[in-house]
Amino acid sequence: MGKLLVGNAPCSWGTLEFEGVTGEQIGYSRMLDELAETGYTGTELGDWGYLPTDPDVLRGELDRRGLVMLAAFVPVALKYADKLDAGIAVAVKTARLVAAVASTPKPFIVLADHNGSEPVRTRLAGRIPPEAGLTESEWAVFAAGANRVAQRVFEETGLRTVYHHHCAGYVETPKEIATFLALTDPSKIGLVFDTAHYVYASGQTDVIGAMDRYADRIWYVHLKDCDPRIAAQARAEEWDYFTALEHGVFCELGRGCVDFPAVLRWLAARRYDGYVLVEHDVLPGMGEPRESARRSREYLRSIEPANFDNVLPGENRNAA
Repeated sequence: MGKLLVGNAPCSWGTLEFEGVTGEQIGYSRMLDELAETGYTGTELGDWGYLPTDPDVLRGELDRRGLVMLAAFVPVALKYADKLDAGIAVAVKTARLVAAVASTPKPFIVLADHNGSEPVRTRLAGRIPPEAGLTESEWAVFAAGANRVAQRVFEETGLRTVYHHHCAGYVETPKEIATFLALTDPSKIGLVFDTAHYVYASGQTDVIGAMDRYADRIWYVHLKDCDPRIAAQARAEEWDYFTALEHGVFCELGRGCVDFPAVLRWLAARRYDGYVLVEHDVLPGMGEPRESARRSREYLRSIEPANFDNVLPGENRNAA
Protein backbone atom coordinates (compact mmCIF):
# COMPACT_ATOMS: atom_id res chain seq x y z
CA MET A 1 0.00 0.00 0.00
CA GLY A 2 2.97 2.33 0.37
CA LYS A 3 2.03 5.30 2.51
CA LEU A 4 -0.10 5.53 5.62
CA LEU A 5 -3.83 5.62 4.79
CA VAL A 6 -5.49 8.53 6.60
CA GLY A 7 -9.13 9.54 6.93
CA ASN A 8 -11.04 12.16 8.87
CA ALA A 9 -14.61 12.40 10.10
CA PRO A 10 -17.62 14.69 10.49
CA CYS A 11 -16.84 15.17 14.20
CA SER A 12 -13.83 17.28 13.18
CA TRP A 13 -16.31 19.66 11.55
CA GLY A 14 -18.57 19.88 14.62
CA THR A 15 -20.98 17.04 13.88
CA LEU A 16 -20.92 14.88 17.02
CA GLU A 17 -22.99 11.80 17.82
CA PHE A 18 -24.60 13.25 20.96
CA GLU A 19 -28.15 14.27 21.74
CA GLY A 20 -28.64 17.88 22.74
CA VAL A 21 -25.60 19.30 20.92
CA THR A 22 -26.77 22.54 19.34
CA GLY A 23 -25.34 25.15 17.00
CA GLU A 24 -25.02 25.79 13.30
CA GLN A 25 -23.93 22.64 11.51
CA ILE A 26 -21.54 22.67 8.57
CA GLY A 27 -23.26 20.99 5.62
CA TYR A 28 -22.05 17.62 4.47
CA SER A 29 -21.07 18.80 1.00
CA ARG A 30 -18.72 21.43 2.39
CA MET A 31 -17.38 18.98 4.95
CA LEU A 32 -16.55 16.36 2.33
CA ASP A 33 -15.02 18.99 0.03
CA GLU A 34 -12.77 20.28 2.80
CA LEU A 35 -11.89 16.80 4.02
CA ALA A 36 -10.68 15.83 0.54
CA GLU A 37 -8.97 19.19 -0.08
CA THR A 38 -6.90 18.84 3.09
CA GLY A 39 -5.40 15.50 2.10
CA TYR A 40 -7.67 12.76 3.46
CA THR A 41 -8.95 9.85 1.40
CA GLY A 42 -11.53 8.31 3.74
CA THR A 43 -14.39 9.37 6.00
CA GLU A 44 -16.80 7.94 8.54
CA LEU A 45 -20.57 8.25 8.24
CA GLY A 46 -21.25 10.50 11.24
CA ASP A 47 -24.78 10.94 12.58
CA TRP A 48 -27.43 9.02 10.68
CA GLY A 49 -28.92 11.47 8.21
CA TYR A 50 -25.95 13.83 8.11
CA LEU A 51 -24.53 12.23 4.97
CA PRO A 52 -27.05 10.99 2.38
CA THR A 53 -28.80 7.74 3.36
CA ASP A 54 -29.59 6.75 -0.24
CA PRO A 55 -26.71 4.41 -1.19
CA ASP A 56 -26.53 5.62 -4.78
CA VAL A 57 -26.39 9.26 -3.74
CA LEU A 58 -23.84 8.57 -1.02
CA ARG A 59 -21.66 6.53 -3.36
CA GLY A 60 -21.72 9.36 -5.88
CA GLU A 61 -20.69 11.93 -3.24
CA LEU A 62 -17.77 9.76 -2.17
CA ASP A 63 -16.65 8.74 -5.65
CA ARG A 64 -16.50 12.23 -7.08
CA ARG A 65 -14.14 13.25 -4.28
CA GLY A 66 -12.05 10.08 -4.36
CA LEU A 67 -13.13 9.07 -0.84
CA VAL A 68 -13.85 5.70 0.73
CA MET A 69 -16.26 4.95 3.58
CA LEU A 70 -14.30 3.72 6.57
CA ALA A 71 -16.83 3.16 9.34
CA ALA A 72 -20.08 4.18 10.97
CA PHE A 73 -20.46 5.01 14.65
CA VAL A 74 -23.44 3.31 16.32
CA PRO A 75 -24.24 4.16 19.96
CA VAL A 76 -26.27 1.56 21.88
CA ALA A 77 -27.16 1.73 25.59
CA LEU A 78 -25.84 -1.79 26.17
CA LYS A 79 -26.38 -1.65 29.92
CA TYR A 80 -30.12 -1.99 29.37
CA ALA A 81 -31.38 -5.29 27.95
CA ASP A 82 -34.71 -3.74 26.98
CA LYS A 83 -32.95 -1.32 24.61
CA LEU A 84 -30.93 -3.95 22.77
CA ASP A 85 -33.40 -4.87 20.03
CA ALA A 86 -33.76 -1.22 19.01
CA GLY A 87 -29.98 -0.87 19.05
CA ILE A 88 -29.53 -3.93 16.85
CA ALA A 89 -32.04 -2.53 14.38
CA VAL A 90 -30.11 0.75 14.13
CA ALA A 91 -26.79 -1.08 13.79
CA VAL A 92 -28.09 -3.31 10.99
CA LYS A 93 -29.72 -0.38 9.16
CA THR A 94 -26.47 1.56 9.37
CA ALA A 95 -24.37 -1.42 8.34
CA ARG A 96 -26.51 -1.99 5.25
CA LEU A 97 -25.88 1.58 4.13
CA VAL A 98 -22.11 1.51 4.56
CA ALA A 99 -21.89 -2.01 3.11
CA ALA A 100 -23.71 -0.75 0.01
CA VAL A 101 -20.97 1.83 -0.62
CA ALA A 102 -18.07 -0.31 0.58
CA SER A 103 -14.78 -0.48 -1.25
CA THR A 104 -11.36 -1.56 0.01
CA PRO A 105 -10.79 -1.87 2.89
CA LYS A 106 -14.24 -2.92 4.07
CA PRO A 107 -15.81 -0.46 6.51
CA PHE A 108 -16.44 -1.25 10.16
CA ILE A 109 -19.39 -0.71 12.41
CA VAL A 110 -18.00 1.25 15.35
CA LEU A 111 -20.13 0.17 18.29
CA ALA A 112 -20.14 2.31 21.42
CA ASP A 113 -22.13 2.93 24.54
CA HIS A 114 -24.75 5.68 24.41
CA ASN A 115 -22.05 8.10 25.52
CA GLY A 116 -23.06 11.27 27.30
CA SER A 117 -26.51 9.93 28.24
CA GLU A 118 -25.76 8.76 31.80
CA PRO A 119 -25.53 11.83 34.09
CA VAL A 120 -23.03 10.33 36.54
CA ARG A 121 -20.67 9.02 33.89
CA THR A 122 -20.90 12.29 31.95
CA ARG A 123 -20.14 14.33 35.07
CA LEU A 124 -17.18 12.14 36.06
CA ALA A 125 -15.63 11.63 32.61
CA GLY A 126 -11.85 11.68 32.81
CA ARG A 127 -11.83 10.75 36.50
CA ILE A 128 -14.09 7.68 36.84
CA PRO A 129 -13.88 6.00 40.27
CA PRO A 130 -14.39 2.21 40.46
CA GLU A 131 -17.73 2.57 42.25
CA ALA A 132 -19.19 4.38 39.23
CA GLY A 133 -18.72 1.33 37.02
CA LEU A 134 -20.90 -1.58 36.06
CA THR A 135 -21.70 -4.42 38.44
CA GLU A 136 -20.85 -8.01 37.53
CA SER A 137 -24.40 -8.69 36.38
CA GLU A 138 -24.51 -5.46 34.40
CA TRP A 139 -21.25 -6.38 32.68
CA ALA A 140 -22.78 -9.70 31.64
CA VAL A 141 -25.74 -7.91 30.02
CA PHE A 142 -23.47 -5.31 28.43
CA ALA A 143 -21.06 -7.81 26.89
CA ALA A 144 -23.76 -10.20 25.71
CA GLY A 145 -25.51 -7.30 24.02
CA ALA A 146 -22.33 -6.23 22.25
CA ASN A 147 -21.79 -9.77 20.99
CA ARG A 148 -25.36 -9.90 19.67
CA VAL A 149 -25.00 -6.58 17.85
CA ALA A 150 -21.78 -7.72 16.21
CA GLN A 151 -23.19 -11.11 15.27
CA ARG A 152 -26.30 -9.64 13.64
CA VAL A 153 -24.29 -7.02 11.76
CA PHE A 154 -22.01 -9.71 10.37
CA GLU A 155 -24.86 -12.06 9.46
CA GLU A 156 -26.80 -9.32 7.68
CA THR A 157 -23.98 -7.45 5.93
CA GLY A 158 -20.65 -9.26 6.32
CA LEU A 159 -19.18 -6.24 8.11
CA ARG A 160 -17.10 -6.57 11.26
CA THR A 161 -17.64 -4.60 14.45
CA VAL A 162 -15.08 -2.72 16.53
CA TYR A 163 -15.89 -1.30 19.94
CA HIS A 164 -15.00 2.30 20.78
CA HIS A 165 -13.84 2.87 24.36
CA HIS A 166 -15.07 6.40 25.05
CA CYS A 167 -15.23 8.99 27.82
CA ALA A 168 -18.73 9.53 29.25
CA GLY A 169 -19.60 5.90 28.52
CA TYR A 170 -19.34 2.68 30.52
CA VAL A 171 -16.15 1.49 28.78
CA GLU A 172 -13.77 4.33 29.54
CA THR A 173 -10.97 3.37 31.91
CA PRO A 174 -8.15 0.90 31.16
CA LYS A 175 -9.72 -1.62 33.56
CA GLU A 176 -13.09 -1.26 31.86
CA ILE A 177 -11.52 -1.77 28.43
CA ALA A 178 -9.80 -4.93 29.68
CA THR A 179 -13.02 -6.23 31.24
CA PHE A 180 -15.00 -5.59 28.06
CA LEU A 181 -12.43 -7.40 25.92
CA ALA A 182 -12.31 -10.34 28.32
CA LEU A 183 -16.09 -10.73 28.24
CA THR A 184 -16.63 -10.37 24.49
CA ASP A 185 -15.96 -12.77 21.63
CA PRO A 186 -12.63 -11.94 19.91
CA SER A 187 -13.93 -13.49 16.70
CA LYS A 188 -16.87 -11.06 16.65
CA ILE A 189 -15.61 -7.81 18.16
CA GLY A 190 -12.34 -5.93 17.82
CA LEU A 191 -11.27 -2.65 19.37
CA VAL A 192 -10.95 0.74 17.77
CA PHE A 193 -8.15 2.23 19.84
CA ASP A 194 -8.59 5.97 20.39
CA THR A 195 -5.40 7.64 21.55
CA ALA A 196 -6.94 10.70 23.24
CA HIS A 197 -9.87 8.96 24.89
CA TYR A 198 -7.36 6.57 26.43
CA VAL A 199 -5.15 9.41 27.69
CA TYR A 200 -7.99 11.50 29.12
CA ALA A 201 -9.73 8.51 30.70
CA SER A 202 -6.59 7.03 32.24
CA GLY A 203 -4.60 10.13 33.12
CA GLN A 204 -1.66 8.32 31.51
CA THR A 205 0.33 9.21 28.40
CA ASP A 206 1.73 5.72 27.75
CA VAL A 207 -0.49 4.83 24.82
CA ILE A 208 2.10 2.39 23.47
CA GLY A 209 1.86 0.28 26.61
CA ALA A 210 -1.90 0.20 26.17
CA MET A 211 -1.64 -0.69 22.49
CA ASP A 212 0.71 -3.53 23.39
CA ARG A 213 -1.82 -4.84 25.93
CA TYR A 214 -4.72 -4.73 23.49
CA ALA A 215 -2.74 -5.50 20.33
CA ASP A 216 -4.56 -8.68 19.36
CA ARG A 217 -7.92 -6.87 19.42
CA ILE A 218 -6.95 -3.58 17.73
CA TRP A 219 -8.51 -3.68 14.26
CA TYR A 220 -8.87 0.08 13.70
CA VAL A 221 -7.25 3.22 15.11
CA HIS A 222 -8.50 6.74 15.85
CA LEU A 223 -5.74 9.35 16.11
CA LYS A 224 -6.76 12.14 18.45
CA ASP A 225 -4.69 14.37 20.72
CA CYS A 226 -5.30 15.48 24.30
CA ASP A 227 -4.26 18.80 25.83
CA PRO A 228 -2.78 17.86 29.24
CA ARG A 229 -3.30 21.33 30.73
CA ILE A 230 -6.98 21.37 29.89
CA ALA A 231 -7.37 17.77 31.05
CA ALA A 232 -5.78 18.67 34.39
CA GLN A 233 -8.01 21.73 34.73
CA ALA A 234 -11.08 19.64 33.89
CA ARG A 235 -10.23 17.20 36.67
CA ALA A 236 -9.37 19.94 39.17
CA GLU A 237 -12.55 21.92 38.48
CA GLU A 238 -14.69 18.80 38.05
CA TRP A 239 -15.97 19.67 34.60
CA ASP A 240 -18.37 17.32 32.91
CA TYR A 241 -17.49 15.80 29.55
CA PHE A 242 -19.14 18.45 27.41
CA THR A 243 -17.52 21.30 29.34
CA ALA A 244 -14.14 19.69 28.75
CA LEU A 245 -14.95 19.47 25.02
CA GLU A 246 -15.95 23.14 24.94
CA HIS A 247 -12.58 24.06 26.45
CA GLY A 248 -10.68 22.01 23.83
CA VAL A 249 -9.51 18.98 25.79
CA PHE A 250 -9.14 17.22 22.42
CA CYS A 251 -6.80 19.34 20.33
CA GLU A 252 -5.12 19.22 16.93
CA LEU A 253 -2.57 16.47 16.42
CA GLY A 254 0.85 17.42 17.70
CA ARG A 255 -0.44 20.03 20.14
CA GLY A 256 -1.15 17.70 23.04
CA CYS A 257 0.61 14.92 24.89
CA VAL A 258 0.06 11.87 22.65
CA ASP A 259 3.35 10.52 21.28
CA PHE A 260 2.25 10.14 17.67
CA PRO A 261 5.70 9.32 16.27
CA ALA A 262 5.72 6.32 18.63
CA VAL A 263 2.16 5.38 17.62
CA LEU A 264 3.04 5.40 13.92
CA ARG A 265 6.20 3.39 14.57
CA TRP A 266 4.08 0.86 16.48
CA LEU A 267 1.63 0.57 13.58
CA ALA A 268 4.42 0.20 11.03
CA ALA A 269 6.19 -2.44 13.12
CA ARG A 270 2.99 -4.47 13.34
CA ARG A 271 2.43 -4.08 9.60
CA TYR A 272 -0.88 -2.31 10.07
CA ASP A 273 -2.36 -1.83 6.61
CA GLY A 274 -5.75 -0.31 7.41
CA TYR A 275 -6.78 3.30 7.70
CA VAL A 276 -6.14 5.52 10.67
CA LEU A 277 -8.78 8.15 11.35
CA VAL A 278 -7.87 11.65 12.48
CA GLU A 279 -10.40 13.22 14.83
CA HIS A 280 -10.49 16.67 16.36
CA ASP A 281 -13.75 16.68 18.31
CA VAL A 282 -15.23 20.15 18.27
CA LEU A 283 -18.69 21.48 19.03
CA PRO A 284 -20.53 23.39 16.28
CA GLY A 285 -18.94 26.78 15.66
CA MET A 286 -15.62 25.98 17.35
CA GLY A 287 -12.38 26.82 15.56
CA GLU A 288 -11.55 26.53 11.86
CA PRO A 289 -12.17 22.89 10.93
CA ARG A 290 -10.59 22.97 7.47
CA GLU A 291 -7.35 24.53 8.69
CA SER A 292 -7.22 22.26 11.73
CA ALA A 293 -7.67 19.25 9.45
CA ARG A 294 -4.92 20.54 7.15
CA ARG A 295 -2.48 21.10 10.01
CA SER A 296 -3.13 17.65 11.48
CA ARG A 297 -2.60 15.99 8.09
CA GLU A 298 0.63 17.90 7.51
CA TYR A 299 1.80 16.93 10.98
CA LEU A 300 1.24 13.23 10.24
CA ARG A 301 3.19 13.52 6.99
CA SER A 302 6.08 15.07 8.90
CA ILE A 303 6.37 12.12 11.27
CA GLU A 304 5.35 9.19 9.07
CA PRO A 305 7.93 6.41 9.40
CA ALA A 306 9.62 5.36 6.19
CA ASN A 307 8.96 1.68 6.85
CA PHE A 308 5.29 2.13 5.95
CA ASP A 309 6.60 1.83 2.39
CA ASN A 310 7.36 -1.82 3.10
CA VAL A 311 3.87 -2.76 4.31
CA LEU A 312 1.95 -4.73 1.73
CA PRO A 313 -1.86 -5.04 1.52
CA GLY A 314 -3.22 -7.98 3.46
CA GLU A 315 -0.30 -8.17 5.90
CA ASN A 316 -1.97 -6.43 8.84
CA ARG A 317 -1.34 -8.80 11.72
CA ASN A 318 -3.98 -7.14 13.88
CA ALA A 319 -6.99 -7.64 11.60
CA ALA A 320 -8.72 -10.85 12.50
